[in-house]
Amino acid sequence: MVEVARYEGERRIVGAVVASASLAAFGGTMLLVAPGLLEQVDLTAYAEQLPPSLVESFGLEQIGTLAGFMAAELYVFGWVFGLGTYVAYLAAGSLSGRIDDGTIELVLAAPISRTQLLAETYVAHLLPVALANVVVAAVVYGGSVLIDDPLRIADVVAVHALSVPYLLCCVAVGTLCSVLAPSRRIAEATGAGAIAATYVVSVAVTGTDLDWLAMVAPAHYYDPVAVLTASEYDLAGAGILLGAAAVLLAAATVRFREVDV
Repeated sequence: MVEVARYEGERRIVGAVVASASLAAFGGTMLLVAPGLLEQVDLTAYAEQLPPSLVESFGLEQIGTLAGFMAAELYVFGWVFGLGTYVAYLAAGSLSGRIDDGTIELVLAAPISRTQLLAETYVAHLLPVALANVVVAAVVYGGSVLIDDPLRIADVVAVHALSVPYLLCCVAVGTLCSVLAPSRRIAEATGAGAIAATYVVSVAVTGTDLDWLAMVAPAHYYDPVAVLTASEYDLAGAGILLGAAAVLLAAATVRFREVDV
């Protein structure tokens, strides 16, 4: 009953390994340069010269510490923006790719419903999400120990655990785009663009009268800076992201049942 999920997962192994290795290498590099940089440059004083809204948007309040530096450099940019956009792009190209190349007809000729096909395709994206979390968490915590400035292991575990609902929501956005868009290219552009655009909007409106617009962005409900620098775990935000993912998947299922393939 999980043949589609297994097949789709196997197709994503190489990409998942490359993405995880790239993020791990980036995180390792940040750990290597952090001690010298934090000793030679007063990043806290530098951040105080920036507009308050910019400091709040990018979580630069604690950038003078290793936890704040890693949160801002790796998790805000690499994780929230980079990995979130990547998994949305992957999901957006899944079903739309099969529709474009005609292979979806062969799949649906087997005893499998469209709902099951969509669900298993979605589940297959757990592989890149899980692999990236395990590999990067090990590199970040192990690296911080090696440079003799260990991060709190509970915070490292939490920052990755709480990123899972965020990334699952991004995958759900891509899945919905996959069944709404008329072609794979448009679906991929729309899926990745939706995550990137809502993130940019959430940053742009922070500290303004329009900051309520940030609520449409999945990134609004996952704050790696608060986790790593203040041990604040936003469980309500994680619940909102999981609820949003469920709604998006329900909408995608309804649409996929009706779409002409």
